[in-house]
Amino acid sequence: MTDTKAAPAPAPNARWSIQQALVLAAACFLAGIAGGYMLHVWRAPSAPASAQAGPPAREASAPAPATNDPARLRQLADANAAPILIKLQSDPENPDLLTSLGNLYYDAQQYPTAVDYYARALRVRPADASVRTDMGTAYWYVGNADAAIAAFNQALVDSPNNPNTLFNRGLVKWQGKRDAAGALADWNQLLEMNPAYGGRQQVEQLIAEVQNQAATAPSASR
Repeated sequence: MTDTKAAPAPAPNARWSIQQALVLAAACFLAGIAGGYMLHVWRAPSAPASAQAGPPAREASAPAPATNDPARLRQLADANAAPILIKLQSDPENPDLLTSLGNLYYDAQQYPTAVDYYARALRVRPADASVRTDMGTAYWYVGNADAAIAAFNQALVDSPNNPNTLFNRGLVKWQGKRDAAGALADWNQLLEMNPAYGGRQQVEQLIAEVQNQAATAPSASR
C-alpha cells in the first residue's frame, strides 16, 4: 500500500504531513502544508485566495527534485523507474511494484502517469484505500476535481472515516467545487471520528476560515 498523500497529519496515508500541506495555504492563510499541498501543477481557479493549495502529498515522499522543468522531471522519473519496470516484467500484476511506480511518478509531478499506475494497482487490490486516495489527489493536481472526489468516495467506502481521505475530500470540495458545507461536513467528521488526529489544529483553522468566509459573504455582496 502506498504511503499516501493523505491528510496532513499525514496523510491518505498522505505521504506528507498536514503541516506540509498547509504551506501553500499558509502563504495566503496559514502557511500551508509546506511541500505537501502540492500545487506545483494545477491550482483550482475557484479556490479562495487564502487556501489556494491542494491536498497534502504522500507521507514521507521523496525529496523534491532540484528542478521544476517538466522534461527533466520526467527524465529523472523514467530513470528511477527503470529497475522497477524490470521487476514488473516478470510479475506484471504485482500491486506493490505498480504502487511504487505510481508513487515515483507522483513525486516527480508526473500525475497522469501516476494515475495510470495507481489504477493498475487498484485493479489487483481494489480495496486499498491508501492507493485510491493517492490516485484521487493526483487527479486533483491535473484539474479533475470530479474524478478526485469519486476516488475519495470509494476510498471511504473501503476505509470509513479515514482522516487523510476526509481531509483531502474536504479540500477538493471547498476549492474545486465551491462546496463549503460539504468541506465542513468532511472535516467535522474527521475530527469527531479521529480525536487523536495529529493535524487537528490545522483542520480547526481551515474550518474557522471557511466559516468566516460564509459569515462575511452576505455583507460583501451588498
